[in-house]
Amino acid sequence: MTMLYAQTAVVVRAPAVVDRYGNEGTARDWSAATRTTVRRVAVQPDVSTEAEGDRQAVVTGWRLVTRPGTDIDLVPGDRVVALGRLLEVDGEPARYEVGGRHHHTEARLKGVDG
Repeated sequence: MTMLYAQTAVVVRAPAVVDRYGNEGTARDWSAATRTTVRRVAVQPDVSTEAEGDRQAVVTGWRLVTRPGTDIDLVPGDRVVALGRLLEVDGEPARYEVGGRHHHTEARLKGVDG
């Protein structure tokens, strides 16, 4: 079971800044980002299909899963470097509990262009 959580990922978090239109918190300064290495996680393909007209489009993402008993500091908009890819947290990470105690964390990830 320990082989499942054999990967290392880097969480990249950038501070929110005012965008060029004056909106606060909608843009991030990636040049000032912090990097946090997380070990013993699993990053796996997360595939879904959506019908588009006469053909099926396959949308591929990834899912980061922590080992039992472990939580990581991860929020929507954070980026994750894993599997040789730059990925972004897609939505709120899910933090599962069993018996009132944290069991594990899962986050959906999507590719980042550029």
